[in-house]
Amino acid sequence: MRVTVHDAVRNVTGTKHVLTTAGVRTLLDCGLVQGRRSESDRKNRNLPFDASSIRNVILSHAHVDHSGSLPTLVKRGFKGQIFCTHATADIAEILLRDTAYIQQHDLEYLNKRRRKRGEVALEPVYTDSDVEDTLPRFVPVDYDTPTEISRGLTVTFREAGHILGSSIPVIDAIEGRRRVRVVFTGDLGRDDMPILRDVYRPRSADVLITESTYGDRTHNPPDKIESELAEFVSHTAKRKGKIVVPAFAVGRTQRMIYMLHGLMRDGRVPEIPIYIDSPLAVRATDIFRRHPECYDEELAALLNRDDDPFGFSRVTYVRDVQESKRLNRRPGPMIIVSASGMCEAGRVLHHLKNTVTSRRNAVMIVGYQARHTLGRRIVEGEKRLKIFGEPYTMRARVGVFNEFSAHADSDELFEFADGMRRPPRKTIIVHGNEDQSLAYGRRLTESGFPNVVVPLDGESIEI
Repeated sequence: MRVTVHDAVRNVTGTKHVLTTAGVRTLLDCGLVQGRRSESDRKNRNLPFDASSIRNVILSHAHVDHSGSLPTLVKRGFKGQIFCTHATADIAEILLRDTAYIQQHDLEYLNKRRRKRGEVALEPVYTDSDVEDTLPRFVPVDYDTPTEISRGLTVTFREAGHILGSSIPVIDAIEGRRRVRVVFTGDLGRDDMPILRDVYRPRSADVLITESTYGDRTHNPPDKIESELAEFVSHTAKRKGKIVVPAFAVGRTQRMIYMLHGLMRDGRVPEIPIYIDSPLAVRATDIFRRHPECYDEELAALLNRDDDPFGFSRVTYVRDVQESKRLNRRPGPMIIVSASGMCEAGRVLHHLKNTVTSRRNAVMIVGYQARHTLGRRIVEGEKRLKIFGEPYTMRARVGVFNEFSAHADSDELFEFADGMRRPPRKTIIVHGNEDQSLAYGRRLTESGFPNVVVPLDGESIEI
């Protein structure tokens, strides 16, 4: 038995890990790489393994850095099934369709500029027809239900608390007389956060494959975010400015709405319009309503009182492109929540180019920003930004709210691993920039965990 790790290794995006048991190759997630345009485009067009050699896929959750290369996998010859939770299957469908759409329409815009410069036009990595070929391969499975996906290989999806439908796949493998339990965190969420249930705690694992996004960082307590958010919104509203919030359409957008709903209801921030400018977020919010099995007790009780925190009266869901463009001509104050969360594509780029040059406005960062993304450059305080290839001077106020992160921090990651009855025989650390992965590896080793590995891209590890 072995695990071969790809892409999200000493890096954050593009998770693709191949688990080989009894000669059968099972893929754990199949995500898009995000970051430097040329490098990520090359990796996304060329999978690091033979797609036809993969028997099945275990999908931890639907974020595109974990699911976004599934159409490429099918396009390259994959004939198996994709196992995940019901909510993940629903979310993945809209995310994959949206990814194909964004590729096509962003390339139309960029290719106009390339043609003017005499450069060759680019083709999308995959199209909507490739997504259509992929969707029939999804096999939705209930949480907490052991499911045999091939002979001698069973997966049980446990709650990860990261986004709607996210899971910790617990994989039980038999090879001859050997039995091995592999726990794959996917993206590990946080306890005591609104909307979703708390993280499942496994009692044991022979092998732990764990993310390390915040391997050496801690978040402020969740309750502190309300006062910081109230100050940030109120400050910009007084200046009649616009607040642009680049947010993932699934998870982060709904959490933003939920929290703003509470702050406005309690009179802690002024009543200002909120625009959710993402057709994807509209569809995702509808899916949230369809999956109460994922809710925590607080949200379930709130909805039982007929109080819908996802559709309250201050929120306008923007579907039409022309309506989106009109937002840039309207005066503030207002809040515009728009995808993508790392400012790499979609409508948020148009809002940023129309707001960042004014000190009256603000940009609110509410999620992790991978290296070499526009969002990361905003967080790092760069004053000259390129948006659609054109330079803009950054004058808007920037607020970074890591408390919104749906990723466990260093202490939460450690509590998850340390909560098992005994340490795993082997711990493989993935999905984190190199400094974060190495720091978390040192912490586990110093705490008595044996055989902690921070692998290199493409490395194969016997389990």
